[in-house]
Amino acid sequence: MENIALIDSFSEFKDNKSIDRVTLMSILEEVFRAALKRKFGSDDNFDIIINPDKGDLEIWRNRVVVADGFSEDDNEEIELAEARLIEPDFEIGEDVSEEVKLIDLGRRAILALRQNLISKIYEHDSTNIFKHFKELEGDLYSAEVHHIRHNAIILLDDDGNEIVLPKSEQIRSDFFRKGDSVRGVIKTVELRGNKPAIILSRTAPAFLNKLFEQEIPEVFDGLITVEGVARIPGEKAKVAVDSYDDRIDPVGACVGVKGSRIHGIVRELGNENIDVINYTKNEQLFISRALSPAKVTSMEITMYEEEKNGKKGRVSVLLKPEEVSKAIGRGGVNIRLASELTGYEIDVQREGLEEEDVELTEFIDEIEDWVITEFKKIGLDTARSVLETSVAELVKRTDLEEETIVDVQRILKEEFED
Repeated sequence: MENIALIDSFSEFKDNKSIDRVTLMSILEEVFRAALKRKFGSDDNFDIIINPDKGDLEIWRNRVVVADGFSEDDNEEIELAEARLIEPDFEIGEDVSEEVKLIDLGRRAILALRQNLISKIYEHDSTNIFKHFKELEGDLYSAEVHHIRHNAIILLDDDGNEIVLPKSEQIRSDFFRKGDSVRGVIKTVELRGNKPAIILSRTAPAFLNKLFEQEIPEVFDGLITVEGVARIPGEKAKVAVDSYDDRIDPVGACVGVKGSRIHGIVRELGNENIDVINYTKNEQLFISRALSPAKVTSMEITMYEEEKNGKKGRVSVLLKPEEVSKAIGRGGVNIRLASELTGYEIDVQREGLEEEDVELTEFIDEIEDWVITEFKKIGLDTARSVLETSVAELVKRTDLEEETIVDVQRILKEEFED
């Protein structure tokens, strides 16, 4: 049979792809049946015999012998005279099997067969890659920088699979050159057309979680569990850890002597500052630990009937004046991470508010809420604390315009004058 070129084409791909014998035969049969259906209208009465190892492929068409002039379907019926050209002793009603030569399908059909075969093998390979990486979602993965685009880095793994590290999934301080090895977690795997799109992330909380598993033996062995991770990539992170073995200090084990264990993780994350805290089911204690380095005087928790914006409740935390800025942190980073880690919205209240002082929230009718929030981010939640800070300092520490700050201070001054 004139199948050498087609089988050779098949061999080109089977040698480079991990396709088992049964699958190969299935792909070949599917491609040939599609060609037969186009040529003859139906493939139901065809037998296809394939031996891909030897390059053997045979197609047989089965038809029923009918009287001359009584054939209604040339594909499924053959007239007696034509049947006897194949075998002289055929009779009406008998089955005739006749080999179909590849050349009978026509040159265009043969070219289409080859292209379809290539497409099916690539499609099968893409499906296997998709399934493989789909199972790796959330796992740590390494690949090498192949080329760099303005909005993404294209990586290749040891098997030549293409992995994308978008700009949005890179840590701000990340800088890679071609050939560099990059670690991250497989964030998502999708089929776009017939091609798998594998997205790597270095900003996902799961990346920090997996680094703990890899770098800290007790976490890898399950002696210490990571109960929660909150992070602002490249800037700061909070990790809650616990151990079911009272003999193990989970925080000490994760940090190591003089920070020896955590240092490698910090370096991997572009010097991201990592606070490791002891997890506890005592929510008041957990919230207090999450607000570290601030020391909480007292707190009041109000639970929501239903979650709001992913938060299960609101906490009003009372702090000494000198602890407020520590709890909030520069740019509100500390309180934001504490809120994310604990699952509570956190309001900070200053202890011992002077009688002549007034909370900023009292001015909500005159000062926009987002402006008050900007002051709270840097630990200024009362009128006097804003008035005692210079305009230049407030411009430097907040995202507010000088004109807005001057206007706010004018409103606050009027309150005290009255």
